[in-house]
Order: sequence, then structure tokens, then C-alpha cells
Amino acid sequence: MKIFEPKILTAFKNYKSKDYVSDVVAGVIVAIIALPLSIALAIASGAAPETGLFTAIIAGFVTALLGGSKVNITGPTAAFATIVAGIILSQGLDGLFLATIMAGILLIIMGVLKVGSLIKYIPHTITVGFTSGIAVTLAVGQLKDFLGLVYPSGTVAIETTEKLALVIENISTFNPWAFLVGAIGLAILVLWPKISKKIPGSLIAVLVGSLVCLIPIINANTIGSLYSISSDLPEFSFPEITWERIFALLPSAFTIALLAGIESLLSCVVSDKMVDDKHNSNTELIALGAGNVLVGLFGGIPATGAIARTAANVKNGGKSPLSGMVHSAVLLLVLVLLMPFASYIPMPIIASILFVVAYNMSEWREFVAVIKTKKWNDILVLVLTFALTVIFDLVKAIAVGLIVHYVIELAKRIIEKRKTTKE
Repeated sequence: MKIFEPKILTAFKNYKSKDYVSDVVAGVIVAIIALPLSIALAIASGAAPETGLFTAIIAGFVTALLGGSKVNITGPTAAFATIVAGIILSQGLDGLFLATIMAGILLIIMGVLKVGSLIKYIPHTITVGFTSGIAVTLAVGQLKDFLGLVYPSGTVAIETTEKLALVIENISTFNPWAFLVGAIGLAILVLWPKISKKIPGSLIAVLVGSLVCLIPIINANTIGSLYSISSDLPEFSFPEITWERIFALLPSAFTIALLAGIESLLSCVVSDKMVDDKHNSNTELIALGAGNVLVGLFGGIPATGAIARTAANVKNGGKSPLSGMVHSAVLLLVLVLLMPFASYIPMPIIASILFVVAYNMSEWREFVAVIKTKKWNDILVLVLTFALTVIFDLVKAIAVGLIVHYVIELAKRIIEKRKTTKE
């Protein structure tokens, strides 16, 4: 398998007019799904709402054009929310853009060095542990907006434990109207798939929630009441680079690259089974790296392959990279023509959407299965990675999880070798 062989070079063999229509329809539907998610994930990351769209547009198009999968959809995902928020608070937006560019470069290097095939050797217990941990941190971060709480001016919280403490301290500011709007959104998101699987529930929740908030007595924050909404196209900007900043951001950049690589390749594996194809993992890493470099240069947040959006792409008829490019083109039109309407989206609706995202990514069934069926060392690594992700951050969680896993494996081999020698 070649290191760089974009699927677009072979995807259109035996391509028919009906396939073109199918790809366009799938791309439009995925864009509708990605729209509220991209905005919500940008807000959860502490960035401006439109940066989520920048990410989906740029990384989505570049990765579809250059990637090693026919149908993978790339954009912002929940995996990066806590990391991004921490970088913005400590290094500012400029630091985030530099970290994203650095992560992109690392991904390109990983692809060139054929690391794509090695990522599968990261222990399953670690990926389940940090994924479940991310889900918890994401959910806790939405409690403030879902409950309509008001924090003292200047309050800043990065760690999940700090956010939870703030929720408890400020519970007296609970806003029943905000909670009502959030509960309506959550109910729609849970029940709507039983009514229609073609129209995304998140879109219905946004529309209904926005209409409810137009009722004069409903007092709930909207995106427009907290953020300035811009429909301007992303502008090129090169972040300030110093050796001090590079060294400070390297751990975060490495974590972003590792997470992006793992999530994208997992998405490719899932879609391969759905479309009966085989992706090129190293090509996908190079394309994802190029996408993240451009995202960093044009003011977006980190991007990776999105499993849910990729599955939606296939289920709605996506057959080639064209669907991913159409998805980006539709989001670009939304950014230019409709972005001002995003100001009417209620914050409790954003919180409810992210609650569902957190639940879907939590892998709680897999978490329980590991505890029930695996040996003590696997359970230790799982729980340790999960706890460190929630209490501290992903960098520490992944590093400690890997160290503990391989130390235990090494110790087991030494013990087994000594037993064999004695026998």
C-alpha cells in the first residue's frame, strides 16, 4: 500500500449519474447534521461559534479531497473540547491556532512514517477510558447553560472538578425557564429519531427551542446574547512562533494529533465495513494533517474524522469523497448567508445537543463490559485513564495509562520467562 494515495483518484471508476445525485443528497444531509454540532462544539471549546464552521468547511473539504477513505467526514468533535478550552485559557486563541498547526504537522509526519498501522496497537482499555472520561467532562461542562446558572464575573474554570464545584456553589441562580427550554430540546433529541431518521433531531431541537425563546416570558440566554456572530469568511493569519511557545504547546499538540489519528482511523474502520472498502490509513493521516494545518492558519479548532457524521453520510447514500466536499460547500453557504440567524439559538439547546453527544460517545456499555470480563490489569488501566481524564487532563491520562499498561505487560513477561527458566 502506498503512503499517499487519495481515494478520489479511484473513487469515480464505474461512477454513474445516480451516484452523483446520491452523493450530493448525502452531503446536504450531513451538512444539516454538522451545522448545530459544529457551532455547539466550538462554544464548548471556548471559541467563537463560527470557528466550528471554519473547521468543518476547511478540514472537511481538504480531507475528503486528499484522504484515504471514500466516505469519511471530518470536522470538530467532542474529543478536543477540554483540550482546546485549556489551551485558549492558558495561551489564547493564537496559541490554539499554533497548537493546531503543530498537530497537523505531526499527523503528516505520522503518515509519512507509516504510523497509521501502529495506532491500532494502542490498548483498547486506554481508548475506552479516555473516551468515557471526555464524555463526562463534556457533560459536566454543559450543566451551567442547561440549568441557566449565573457565575460571578471573571469566573474561570478549566478542570472538570472546578466546573462541578461552580455548579454546586451557584445552584441558587437556577433559571427554570432555561431548564424548561433545555428539557424540551433533550426530549426532542431523544424522541425525534422514532419519528424520522432522515431529518436530524438536532435541527428540530434548534428550531423549536429558538421559537420557544421568542415567547416574551421565556428568559434564557441565546448564542447572540453571549457571543458576537460573524458571517465573514475565515481570514489567513500566521500565529506568533517562539521556541518557548512551541515547547509549551508540544504536549497538547501531540495529544491532539494522537486523538485525531485514533478517532479518524476508527471512523475509517467503521465506514469500511459499511461500504465494503479498505481505507489507506497513512494517506488519511497526511490528509488530516494538511486539513489541520490549514484550519490553524484560518482560525479554526482541531478536526478529526467524525464517526457519527461518517455513518450518517453512508446511510444517506454517500459513495465517494464528493459527499464530504458537498457537506463543506453547504456549510460555507450557511456561513455566508444564514450565520446571523444562529444568534437566536438558545444556550440550553446547545447544552442538550452536547449532552446527547456525550452520551453517544461515552462507550459506557464497553466500559462495563471491560470491568465484567477483563483481568485486573486491564481494569486498572481503564479506570486509571478514565479518572485522570476527568480529574486532570488527557495528556496525563494517556501518558500514565500507556506507562502503566506497558510496565505491567513487561513485568508479566519477565515473570513468565523466569517461570519457564526454572522449569
